[in-house]
Amino acid sequence: MVSNWDALWTNARVATMASGHAAYGLIESGAVAVKDGDIVWAGECTDLPPDAVASCNEVLDCNEQLITPGFIDCHTHLVYGGDRARDFEMRLDGASYEDIASAGGGINATVQATRQVSEDELYQQALPRAQRLMADGVTTVEIKSGYGLSTASEMKMLRVARRLGEHHPLTVKTTFLGAHALPLEYAGRSDEYIDLVCSEMLPAVVEGGLADAVDAYCECIAFTPQQIERLFQTAAEFNLPVKLHAEQLSNLHGAALAARYEALSADHLEYLDEADTELLAAHGTTAVLLPGAFYTLGETQLPPIEALRQNSVPIALATDCNPGSSPVVSLLLILNMGCTLFRLTPQEALAGVTRNAARALGMADRIGTIEPGKRADLVLWRVREPAELSYRIGEHLCDAVMYGGRMR
Repeated sequence: MVSNWDALWTNARVATMASGHAAYGLIESGAVAVKDGDIVWAGECTDLPPDAVASCNEVLDCNEQLITPGFIDCHTHLVYGGDRARDFEMRLDGASYEDIASAGGGINATVQATRQVSEDELYQQALPRAQRLMADGVTTVEIKSGYGLSTASEMKMLRVARRLGEHHPLTVKTTFLGAHALPLEYAGRSDEYIDLVCSEMLPAVVEGGLADAVDAYCECIAFTPQQIERLFQTAAEFNLPVKLHAEQLSNLHGAALAARYEALSADHLEYLDEADTELLAAHGTTAVLLPGAFYTLGETQLPPIEALRQNSVPIALATDCNPGSSPVVSLLLILNMGCTLFRLTPQEALAGVTRNAARALGMADRIGTIEPGKRADLVLWRVREPAELSYRIGEHLCDAVMYGGRMR
């Protein structure tokens, strides 16, 4: 007997994305049942209880279309002020990073724009980006700070991110990225700035309940592994998980540092080497690849995909939505980029925005697959084959979305 399921999606092809199953964990003629916000049943339609349809509050005939878990964008900088279109134009004309910065562009231009706008205006600028992600079936998004670079502005960004999750069905995970870049007022004093991040910013963010994780940028244009380790030690004192922008432009072995601190993820990774790949595997750290930044910046150094595969490192994909290097607000586009630029298979790409993206946020116990006990974040697509989600470019493929058991 069915105990009054709240919703039943039936007559569908269901890509459960459950690990250890055949390709996509695909159920050819399947159904998914929901109660109290969670998935309570998933399987072949022929195995449904006899009274399932009659006793269910809401039944949706999916017309043999595809159901997947809700998409998860596990690395974004979605909250920021202004734009960097001029930087893009200058870069295409051959300007260097230094040229752009000296002309008033670069990350500090975004910092100034973010500091200057009110919290309400920052929310209004971020809202269309969040809504665009939702149009592509995103049900969970991670949003980083990192364009405030002062205690007040970093907290403002994180409050806006929390507000997006409070006012919309989208689940928002927030990450404190105070160690993103060196603000102009601390030029030449990076150790002092890290002191500020550790002794003032992070404690204030924790007291305000504004962060679910801590991130940093380990690179020659940002911070050294030694400086980031100080931040990771402080994060540990507050029982916050860490993640890291690492090996994007060079190999400073930031990924190895992240792995030693049991990081949820190491992100970018174009210059990751074999030994550090093995460390990621040993410590269960997810590799988050960001093809939008690779594309926008015209990079040529590919992440070591085969080494990640051989070492069974989970690979996630994300938009890296940000004004400077990845002004991307379509996770479907990122699926295609992951396949065409990084040579991932469509199955790897889809796992990268579902099962493995959930791991990158420390949420694999609740989201990322279609299994009983998981939160009922589901997407119905106007396609039959899972590979079509990576193959089609620019089409609106999303037919219906369920957020925690509710259609919105």
